[in-house]
Amino acid sequence: MAADTKFTESDNPQKRDQAYNNYVKEVTPVHNCFAECIKAFVTGGIICTIGQILIEIYKGIGIEAEQAALWTTISLVLLSVILTGLNIYPSITKWGGAGSLVPITGFANSVAAAAIEYKKEGWVFGVGCKIFTIAGPVILYGIVSSWLLGVVYWIFKLIGIV
Repeated sequence: MAADTKFTESDNPQKRDQAYNNYVKEVTPVHNCFAECIKAFVTGGIICTIGQILIEIYKGIGIEAEQAALWTTISLVLLSVILTGLNIYPSITKWGGAGSLVPITGFANSVAAAAIEYKKEGWVFGVGCKIFTIAGPVILYGIVSSWLLGVVYWIFKLIGIV
């Protein structure tokens, strides 16, 4: 079925529905769930391995473990932003799926990608307004859920449970 086929109201509804369903089946990509999960696992594992290597490097040059973890986080975010700017991170995400989106690198990618996409609209109305389009809900729900958990913890502490 060609992509330019028109489905009009005057056609037989059953014929039209069948033609549309065939067209949808033709253009819908088929994914192997097991293979996609393996790719996500490998991609996330590589990101975590790079993180662990960075921690060991930072500790090896004399930085304490807690500070090494902080510098590793900063390094992974920076690396993600650079790869997004070079248009490499989207290819990693296309192959690795959630394995590249779930770690902090995916969050940094979403912020950087929005900034790059909307830069053409200007710094204020483009980047300034749209930079947190994707990341905004993550920030919002992260803050709200941490606040709620803090209140629950505070109440438990007052009662003496914690």
